[in-house]
Amino acid sequence: MSTFMANAKTVAPKWVVIDATDLVVGRLAVTISNVLRGKHKPDYTPHCDTGDFVIVINAEKVQFTGSKWEQKEYQDYSHYAGGQKITPAKEMLEKKPEEIIRRAVKRMMPRGPLGYAQLGKLKIYAGNKHPHQAQQPQELKLA
Repeated sequence: MSTFMANAKTVAPKWVVIDATDLVVGRLAVTISNVLRGKHKPDYTPHCDTGDFVIVINAEKVQFTGSKWEQKEYQDYSHYAGGQKITPAKEMLEKKPEEIIRRAVKRMMPRGPLGYAQLGKLKIYAGNKHPHQAQQPQELKLA
């Protein structure tokens, strides 16, 4: 008997909806990255995209532990002199709440073509509406 190795022909990705209301960003990001990579499935294969599509709703209602709302900062750099921009977490929540989750998940994914493709299956929305009803996503409950 040989070991089963998944490939692009044998994988049928599903769609999953996660409600981010009152969830801690880091713990949420771990779950999302595991689902995107397919580590929650018994046929997980590291070199193949066996993951599912993930839809995150209510991104503006996520939580941080401790005093991270005041202390955490997001840094961007334009590669020009004086082009460094530092954005506090509170301001990021007001301007781009989806970016908080996207950056947390991105740093938990592997770097390379496979990781970038898997990250493309992540859809994040600030409100509770999403345009993916036709894919019939299943709700994933997180505690």
